[in-house]
Amino acid sequence: MQKYEKATFAGGCFWCMVKPFDKYEGVISVVSGYTGGHVPNPTYEQVCQGTTGHTEAVEITFDPNKITYQALLDIFWQQIDPTDANGQFADRGDSYRPVIFYHTPSQHKLALESKQKLIASKRFSQPINVAIEPAVAFYPAEEYHQDYYKKRPEHYNRYYQLSGRAPFISKNWADKNK
Repeated sequence: MQKYEKATFAGGCFWCMVKPFDKYEGVISVVSGYTGGHVPNPTYEQVCQGTTGHTEAVEITFDPNKITYQALLDIFWQQIDPTDANGQFADRGDSYRPVIFYHTPSQHKLALESKQKLIASKRFSQPINVAIEPAVAFYPAEEYHQDYYKKRPEHYNRYYQLSGRAPFISKNWADKNK
């Protein structure tokens, strides 16, 4: 019997967090959604108002025999500005804060170790401000948000560039993306 695991990451706009994971063998699915808040089944409009406590995130189902949680953590770090706790790029506020939501004690340990490794690397001069929190209920976003980069590629690519994410990644992770 195949045993899949879950990984949940918040890194700003969930549109920009699907594609980086989607392309790897062993990633079964990447679902855009909301987590970390107190309102069950929130809508996009509710989350944007900032009163639900939810953060936009992606929930990844993966085959640990084909891709490790550590590999997913490495991919995650290279999609965000880890020094910005108040949102990501053009998206500001708690609903866009960067968070690693761990599902198991092993994931918690690996997340803490990966954060410490990034701090020790001195890649960034500012403090690393990514929260590491236990996973709670995850609510899939509305269908029009799922696989947005496939459904509206021109809009997605424009947003990815103009939000500041693409230039940041290019500048800060060029050595890892060759």
